Amino acid sequence: MLEQTLTNPNQDCDTFGIALQRNQSKLSMDLSSQQNHLDRNDSQTYELISKAIEFMRDHHRDQPDLATIAAQTHLSAYHFQRLFKKWAGISPKRFSQFLTVEYAKARITQTPSLLDLSLDAGLSSSGRLHDLFVNLEAMSPGEYKAGGAGLKIWYGVHPTPFGDCLIATTSRGICNLYFIDAADQAEQELRQDWSRAELMVDQNRTRSICDRLFNSNPTDRPLSLHLKGTNFQIQVWRALLQIPSGTVTTYQNIAAAIDRPKSSRAVGTAIGRNPISYLIPCHRVIRGSGHLGGYRWGLTRKSALLGWEASQFEAQEQPQEKNQDQNL
Repeated sequence: MLEQTLTNPNQDCDTFGIALQRNQSKLSMDLSSQQNHLDRNDSQTYELISKAIEFMRDHHRDQPDLATIAAQTHLSAYHFQRLFKKWAGISPKRFSQFLTVEYAKARITQTPSLLDLSLDAGLSSSGRLHDLFVNLEAMSPGEYKAGGAGLKIWYGVHPTPFGDCLIATTSRGICNLYFIDAADQAEQELRQDWSRAELMVDQNRTRSICDRLFNSNPTDRPLSLHLKGTNFQIQVWRALLQIPSGTVTTYQNIAAAIDRPKSSRAVGTAIGRNPISYLIPCHRVIRGSGHLGGYRWGLTRKSALLGWEASQFEAQEQPQEKNQDQNL
């Protein structure tokens, strides 16, 4: 009996060890399968990415290693690296350098004068986002006062690299584009903005807009915006359209660009009420100190947008620098 008592625990340990190895193997396979099925525009992908970005931003001075960052997503370091590079095009380590205050301050000094850009463009009703031309049409005072009465608005919810978004459009252009964490909340906000309008779900109508914005499917036809706002707000939003992708500017620079140099606070308020995320790039406006400031759709998403655009900008710059070196 004593020998059996001594032997059986070893057998149990061996059995437990085999079971543990199987469980670990199964967990690894599950994570691998999950990663392989995640899409760049999948909301679950952004949820994982955002956890990592928030951790990197909050702990950038500690310079956490890949395994520590990956642990925030419950993926292995290998699978997290693959997922992140699929999303951003660069490694998490390189991406984390775009999240620092020092990098942001350097980008402010390297960005061309927004005032010069605005004067070149005449602060007109059009602007550019990558290769997309954007036309901005403001509602008339009568339409603004009516608050959407008699207006038909179609909307839909779609996945993007930065989480789900709600896109709403009138017959004359996009009137709202929200990043969302809860569809019900976004729809409620839309109804508050357009309490007197007729709202209708139309995924097909808004999907083509989403594809042009986030799936590299540009056309020569400009995107039209149909916005409700005060004259001052419209002026600020038009100035935002002049900020190039991969760059940042300050609230003070926006104020100067619209010839209101002492109105930085009012500019910040107008930026905070921008109804068109990403397309009117209010995320590219930060404080002169290099800190992010605020963002209507969350600071982690603002970090994700700026870091992602910086990585795309760097990828475009490197081939040009390489060609210049070859020509020397």
